[in-house]
Amino acid sequence: MGRAFSEIVTAELAGAPGVYAIPSSQLHELDRVLGPHPVSAPGISAEHTQALASGATRFGYGEYSVRQGRLSARLTLEDPRTGKMTKAVSAGPSRHPGAGDVFAVASELARQVSRGVAPFGTNSVPALKAYVAAKESDTAAATAQNLEQAIATDPNFGPPYRMLAQLKAQQQDRAAAEALLAQALAHAGAMPPAERARLQVEAANLHGDFAARKSALATLAGLEPNDPATWRSLAESSMSQRQYQEAVSSYRKLLEVEPEDVNAMNQLGYAAAYAGSFDSGLDALRRYQALRPTEANPLDSQGDVNLMAGRLHEAESLYLQAARKDPNFQSGGDLWKAAMARLMTGDGAGADTLAQQYMQAREAAKDPVLNYRKAEWAWVCGRRKSAWQALETFARGAETGPLREIASRAYSQLAVWSLVMGDRAAAAQLAQKGALLAGPSSAGAAMVARFLAQPQASSTEWSVRGERAFPNASEGPLEDFALAYALLLGQQFQPASPLLKQLYDGANPQGDPGLPVMLAWTCLETGRAAEAAPLLRLNPIPSAGGVSLFDPFSFPRIYYLRGLLAEKQGKPDEARANYRLFRQLSGPDPLIWGEEQRASRAQ
Repeated sequence: MGRAFSEIVTAELAGAPGVYAIPSSQLHELDRVLGPHPVSAPGISAEHTQALASGATRFGYGEYSVRQGRLSARLTLEDPRTGKMTKAVSAGPSRHPGAGDVFAVASELARQVSRGVAPFGTNSVPALKAYVAAKESDTAAATAQNLEQAIATDPNFGPPYRMLAQLKAQQQDRAAAEALLAQALAHAGAMPPAERARLQVEAANLHGDFAARKSALATLAGLEPNDPATWRSLAESSMSQRQYQEAVSSYRKLLEVEPEDVNAMNQLGYAAAYAGSFDSGLDALRRYQALRPTEANPLDSQGDVNLMAGRLHEAESLYLQAARKDPNFQSGGDLWKAAMARLMTGDGAGADTLAQQYMQAREAAKDPVLNYRKAEWAWVCGRRKSAWQALETFARGAETGPLREIASRAYSQLAVWSLVMGDRAAAAQLAQKGALLAGPSSAGAAMVARFLAQPQASSTEWSVRGERAFPNASEGPLEDFALAYALLLGQQFQPASPLLKQLYDGANPQGDPGLPVMLAWTCLETGRAAEAAPLLRLNPIPSAGGVSLFDPFSFPRIYYLRGLLAEKQGKPDEARANYRLFRQLSGPDPLIWGEEQRASRAQ
């Protein structure tokens, strides 16, 4: 009954104006970080840490009693900042004896907290008891058995369906999870609207239907506007679909509910920047900085937004401030990002000076892959031959011992560099070395490098090779990625474009900043300049960890593509400036040699 009171009061307050009651399921999501706490543990402090970590501004704890067969309960609200009681309400004794009056007593408590309560999902005592028993079960088998009993007792009670479907999905029984949700949705007409929306969210998650998930989340947000978790999920869903203005709106709604949620401020900053509202994004990040003045991340994020906007000197300054604030943040990666910001201005000497500061910091930290990082910097600056030689020397020295997997990645990187420089035979040998040394963390890179190093072929043949090289269904995204880059290497832009569009649409905007550049390349080469323009609008944020495996496809090519776009738009000065920077950073690169010649002629 103690757990039942908590579940009923929380559920009935879910849509109440001005209140958000954090459900126990959300509290206990933190158990993997804070350590497990039995959901049935008695005492006021049993969920104290979880409540604080979840951002609770008031604690509610209660007690109930049964005297002479009559039920009564008391709920106390406390301000965790002051430790003072802010409100105490009581209900009962019930007019009718028996455990069934837990519904009436709990509802009376909820109404004394807020008048806008919603009905609980069931009036069946056996269903409620089975559901609570499932919540407090110690084993998956007992949990499932109790949930099945709750569903059988009241088929219109939604939460047991969701909980059991989640359990089945965790056990890799997708068919059972789908069947449970379909069964629940068949009864959804008899459920509260918010419960129907939650079931729709679960079903959409299971089927990977992003549009349906977003629609259900929007419905749920309208029904329970004080639930920050729903607004956060809705914002993240909009971001994943690159609907940035909608993401901005959702993050702002979240901050109305949780005005000191610094993670939401940080994400709002990026969402606004992707939407083109750079100053609005910086405002959100400055609020974040004001709340966390000792942290480096607000400065780093402001640097990212300025870099995206092309305010490169401001970006460099903010990255350096972040590095001074916390030299260990992102393993000193803000120094690397500052060097990249300077490099994008065309000041190679100044960029080298900043990069040297980064290398010195990594040397002081006894970084075992320091020479790998030095080779990466030489490459990104256009010193291709010395970069290649330095990375090969590192890979040879790391083939045995604890850096074996790093050596595998280095050989895969060398294979990609060789492909970009037009030496497919060398790439094949290097990719083979990478594959032989590969382990769990380097296997994906080795597979893609080996695939790309095969002899040139038609788009049809590349598709056949992809099916052979990536036979598992789980490797589908990796196959599409590898196939798209193979087609780009062969300058087969027409078949590469839809693959890149699919990858771009499904990717986190912050996950692979090179994808928009690659997609824009295919648009420009197939006569779709208007589609390329928004893809080239923002500068890609450099990774704090250095050069990623496939960055050579997009950097410095972005400047050539911007030059080509400007040329098509009748902006000769802008075209010349971008071509000049491209030629400075590209080095002697046979894959882009034709592009360099075209850029030279344009100047």
